[in-house]
Amino acid sequence: MALGIIGLPIPDETILTFAGYLISQNNLHLIPTIFSAYLGSISGISISFLIGRKFGLNFLHKHGHFFHITDERIHKTKKWFEGYGEWLFLFGYFIPGVRHLTAIVAGSADTKYSKFSLFAYTGGLIWSITFILIGFNVGVEWNNILEKIHSHTLIITGIITLLIVLFFTVKIFAQKYFKKF
Repeated sequence: MALGIIGLPIPDETILTFAGYLISQNNLHLIPTIFSAYLGSISGISISFLIGRKFGLNFLHKHGHFFHITDERIHKTKKWFEGYGEWLFLFGYFIPGVRHLTAIVAGSADTKYSKFSLFAYTGGLIWSITFILIGFNVGVEWNNILEKIHSHTLIITGIITLLIVLFFTVKIFAQKYFKKF
């Protein structure tokens, strides 16, 4: 969890949701799983804050490409941070790509650690519980949901393919026949 929050390409929500599923199957226990997920998320967000405090945004501009962090993402997060501040710490976990940057931007902006930790740690708890409970509630339906997704994948792929073929057919037709006018 910590590495995913820092910005490595780890599917945090999938891990949390699957952990919830494992709880529903009695392979894990609810409270220790939530506690572990929470500790991982606050560890990652704290490390990111310290990276921002120590190295600032220069670190991201220089090494961000290793974590799939672009200047555009940095700029967008900085704008959101200026507009929403502490609320971004609280709900930023739910916005992929943003949760990786909010703490670094906060650290580099000299945000008080007490303010940051109050909102970010609360957000980490809400985020962890939310996805674990989603997985728990899906529970026994997990295999049925995957089966339905798999069975509808062929239909969805066919529709998308048909729309692409139709788009290019109309485009070629329009170029060929309406060019004369």
